[in-house]
Amino acid sequence: MTERPVAVEIAVQSADGVRIAVDAGATRVELTQGLRLGGLTPSAGLIEGAVELSAGRDAFVHALIRPRGGGFVYDADEVKTMVRDIRAAARLGAAGVVVGALTEDGRLDLDILRRFIDAADGLDVTVHRAVDASVDPVASVAKLATLPVRRVLTSGGAQHCADGLDTLAVMVHEVGGRLEVMAGGGVTADGIASLVGAGVDAVHLSASRPLERGASGPGGGVDAFEVTDPDLVAGAVAAAAASV
Repeated sequence: MTERPVAVEIAVQSADGVRIAVDAGATRVELTQGLRLGGLTPSAGLIEGAVELSAGRDAFVHALIRPRGGGFVYDADEVKTMVRDIRAAARLGAAGVVVGALTEDGRLDLDILRRFIDAADGLDVTVHRAVDASVDPVASVAKLATLPVRRVLTSGGAQHCADGLDTLAVMVHEVGGRLEVMAGGGVTADGIASLVGAGVDAVHLSASRPLERGASGPGGGVDAFEVTDPDLVAGAVAAAAASV
């Protein structure tokens, strides 16, 4: 057992999701859009609204910075856009940003990551599951521990973190407390105790369910979209509290 509950981060893509996370006692939110694409940069309006809704909660809103789906290798124009989005998130009051970038050969792109860290200018920086797509997730996480990065989001290199428990434990050992290790990827309330046993500092989940509200029609994309489920968030927070 840990001396305090692991932190609970909820990936949300709406103002309602922020409200639910606040009301349930989540530690923070990763603010995103396009969850079906793995998450994309949220709009300025959503960031501003999330900051207003979480007023009084410390370091609550962390904005994902990702211009598109389809991997984590970015060209010069995409990097410039991401730097601008990081600075915009800071101006709008976000407490942190969530970033990641890989080279063509599947290693962390440290040059790009340093540009992101510089643009964040003191905000919390989380490096996301790009590490799980790298050629050596453990080495990638160990390398991050040498940078001014607050935490890493990882499944231990597996599709779901329940299958990466042993690797997560190795990552925790490798960073030696220099970097927070946050488990994400298929997290459920029932699995949080096992993740705590692996030594992670936090868990990350979308706690979402699909909803249809009218039809998109031709050209409108899919009909269903994900919404944050209050019961799933509450269950995760309760499971984390029980890990003490």
